[in-house]
Amino acid sequence: MLIPHPLLGLRDAQEFTYLGDASLMNRPDPGAPDAEAAFCDYVFLRDNPAGVHRELWFHEQGDRSWLVVTRNTLTHEILGAELAADVKVGGVK
Repeated sequence: MLIPHPLLGLRDAQEFTYLGDASLMNRPDPGAPDAEAAFCDYVFLRDNPAGVHRELWFHEQGDRSWLVVTRNTLTHEILGAELAADVKVGGVK
């Protein structure tokens, strides 16, 4: 599987480490009244979607950048990738 790195072009997926759902970028507010329950959900509850999904990937064996990769989990087709630093926090679904 090839990942289209926004700076380096197509890279083999073996250079990356998969880190899960990109919504993990939206951490709960620790000062919120329901912070304990929110962090419990954040840490332990995960969706397992079938179809198009946004994921975090770390370019461990490359430039060590974080990417948000849009991938179809049924076909493994990569639909796009962008630097996580460029993704608006709160905009990842």
